[in-house]
Amino acid sequence: MIQFSIETHIERPISEVFRYATDPDLLATWQTNTVSAVEQGGGPLRLGSRLHEVHRAPGGKELESVVEVSEYEPDRTLGLRVVEGTPIHARMTFQPANGGTDMTFAGHGELAGPLRLAQPLMQRVLKRQFAKHCATLKRVLETTPPPS
Repeated sequence: MIQFSIETHIERPISEVFRYATDPDLLATWQTNTVSAVEQGGGPLRLGSRLHEVHRAPGGKELESVVEVSEYEPDRTLGLRVVEGTPIHARMTFQPANGGTDMTFAGHGELAGPLRLAQPLMQRVLKRQFAKHCATLKRVLETTPPPS
């Protein structure tokens, strides 16, 4: 089983952090291995929305996946379940804290077949990768002027 979480404090209001972190059009600005993320049904993200994502793996190979919004509560929670691709699901929670936002990014999943043997390594790699992504999100939001 792969399971990890990353906690990040961001000095921005919760509505701004949630809006930015959950916008597929902005995903590549903080998840730097993202090539594209497109909402398949058009319109705003909502429960049941599906995203087609392409991420660049180490070595430059592009990996495609389809993820479904499994949990959606504005300014509180976004859950994503992989329906096609590597089954590593994600859940982001947002809490107001000290004039900013505490964000928790949690990943979990289980690899099948021979890949099961790689789960301990994958967990370390994914946790390190998403810790960098969360640090990038923090930097982007804290160094960008707030919307007027």
